[in-house]
Amino acid sequence: MNSAEPATESAATPDRKRRRGLLLLAAVVLLAGAAWFAWWYTHARWYVSTEDAYAGATVVQLTSEVAGTVRTIHPRETESVTAGQPLIELDPADARIAMDAALADLGATVRQVRGAYPQTGRLQAQIAARETDLARARDDYRRRQSIAAGGAVSAEELAHAREVVNGAEAALRAAREELNVALAQTGGIEASRHPLVMRAATRVREAALALERMHVTAPVNGVVAKKGVQLGQRVNAGTPLLAIVELDDVWIDANFKEVQLQRMRIGQPVKLTSDLYGDDVVYQGRIKGFSPGTGAAFALLPAQNASGNWIKIVQRVPVRIVLEPEQVAAHPLRVGLSMHAEVDLRDQSGPVLAVPTSTVAATMPPRPERDELVEAMIARVIAENSGR
Repeated sequence: MNSAEPATESAATPDRKRRRGLLLLAAVVLLAGAAWFAWWYTHARWYVSTEDAYAGATVVQLTSEVAGTVRTIHPRETESVTAGQPLIELDPADARIAMDAALADLGATVRQVRGAYPQTGRLQAQIAARETDLARARDDYRRRQSIAAGGAVSAEELAHAREVVNGAEAALRAAREELNVALAQTGGIEASRHPLVMRAATRVREAALALERMHVTAPVNGVVAKKGVQLGQRVNAGTPLLAIVELDDVWIDANFKEVQLQRMRIGQPVKLTSDLYGDDVVYQGRIKGFSPGTGAAFALLPAQNASGNWIKIVQRVPVRIVLEPEQVAAHPLRVGLSMHAEVDLRDQSGPVLAVPTSTVAATMPPRPERDELVEAMIARVIAENSGR
């Protein structure tokens, strides 16, 4: 009996150790689960993140507005340019010839119109002469008519006098019509405001605009990219020349899963890091808006889900995130760089859809409606050919 008791105690010892180990493991699992739940409840449930995010910026594509031959290319790719800086110059020889032809046509038109104004006075004098001829013809007809009853004037002579009156009346009507035509062309306006002169002046402005467009300048500040022309290349209107990337205005397009969008709102803060700088640089951004559709909906070849072999795939929706300009200036980004985005969901006061705003649209610097030098040139040509 005494020998059996130690054997029983030795057999029970491994069981106790096993139970103790299982209890310890269960305690560790429970503690880990509780810690994970506490972390999720206090922190993780308020954040969603994605690695499918990339930097974007405005890319201004410059195209040729007129046809011409490339004569000079000032910047090269990767070089910075400022608004108004010369980029490309086309050969202006053809445009200058067209400008000279337009100026010559303007001068000829002014002289043509100028000659129509004295014609009014000539036609008025001609009407006065026709009225005198008509009065003389009527007096002659009345004298012959008064003595025709006594047989002093033959019927044939009287008929001839009547025909002379009719001819004088027709000549007077024709002269008056010519005067009306001349007055319609010149009456009430100066030669410089004549429609023919204004049309010729418009052709001069058009030629001057084509000559100005031989010089392509930068519309915005940025970096040159995608230069697609070479020296001596003949380009047509609409030919892409180069692109300018505005690196001062960079945003992030983050593609979140559709299941992550439930509590996302416009204006929520976003923490971003880039693969370029790593975790040492953290960008602070805010959600600006949501795309109205998934990436697949706007793809070049949208998915045809009506087929029989359909498989559900979680879709992603692009979300536009704006950055602080000071951070972008301190740590510049490039178009297409990979980003990690983490959105703080605690602020639920923002809208889901963007509301209409009075934001000023992006626009290129406008050209002046009238160039002072061109207008002075037109005025000089009109004055020289108007006899002034």
